[in-house]
Amino acid sequence: MATTNIPGYTYGSPELKKSPVSLDDFAKLKQASLFGDDDVRYLKMSHDILKDQTEQILDVWYGFVGSTPFLLHYFTNAADGQPNMDYLGGVRKRFGQWILDTAKAEYDQNWLNYQYEIGLRHHSSKKNRTDNVKAVPIIHLHYIFALLIPITTTLRPFLEKGGHSRDDVDRMQDAWRKSVLMQVILWSQPYIKDGEF
Repeated sequence: MATTNIPGYTYGSPELKKSPVSLDDFAKLKQASLFGDDDVRYLKMSHDILKDQTEQILDVWYGFVGSTPFLLHYFTNAADGQPNMDYLGGVRKRFGQWILDTAKAEYDQNWLNYQYEIGLRHHSSKKNRTDNVKAVPIIHLHYIFALLIPITTTLRPFLEKGGHSRDDVDRMQDAWRKSVLMQVILWSQPYIKDGEF
């Protein structure tokens, strides 16, 4: 069960649907992504560096989304098109925890189930329900994939603050790229027709 008091953060909850992607499927996805034990080690190395910087990282990411109208659109009220600050705030808390969860690199069934839940929350099947808002009904998949780049690129200055060698920073950032790519792939599952994922 989730160990935080973040509203809507349900990692580890028995209430979550089981991911249709099996642990064996995920092992193959890791292999196809060239994601190995070294990547796990470098993600875990990044945890101690990033854990006290999550708010600053979120400031950068939210600054990007907030200054990009077609991305901010996904957090606007359906009725008036204005940004829903409560919605943005609720998502921000879970996004901060997502940074820590990614850096922990614990790839078990609970993690896999939560990735499925995250995908559902981006898709029309569950978007807006967690925060009980009436915003636009879906986040279009192409932007979910595209945001992999600004998220992993802007992380580097924060990783550099750990005092590690340039090679270690490169490897941490590469591990983040692979992990975020795999997560985005898993989040896309609700968007794909049965039998095509």
